[in-house]
Amino acid sequence: MIVFDLKCKDGHVFEAWFKDSTAFAAQAKARKVACPFCGSKKVAKAPMAPRLGSGAQEPVAATVSAAPPPPDPKTVEQVKFMKALGELRQHVEKNCDYVGPQFAEEARKIHYNETAPRNIYGEATAKEAKELHEEGVEFGAIPWPQTPDA
Repeated sequence: MIVFDLKCKDGHVFEAWFKDSTAFAAQAKARKVACPFCGSKKVAKAPMAPRLGSGAQEPVAATVSAAPPPPDPKTVEQVKFMKALGELRQHVEKNCDYVGPQFAEEARKIHYNETAPRNIYGEATAKEAKELHEEGVEFGAIPWPQTPDA
């Protein structure tokens, strides 16, 4: 068995185990390897440090499998969820104005018609969010997945 560092087209790096380099190549070509963060099936080997052993032979597992075990349903759902969050983040970033830590102030200005209505996103403290809620300002909190460049 060999572990490879893999990288998807979106820059996520993750590890995966394969019987050998040929097995990885066959599975990647058949698009059977998916990024656990975004679900992308366009993956390639990432640069990695070699594992140096003591020179002694390590025992090889005697199990033979025609196909990898089915993916854990929990993992599949996590991949779908993370992919959906990533798509939501892209949609928000494309269609809304980023106001950063001034989110609460800008949301109030829009709510009280002190400025033109527009879609915004940014950060607010728990206290600011509570105050906005108490004032009747409509907003939502979104778990914000990290991007590869963040």
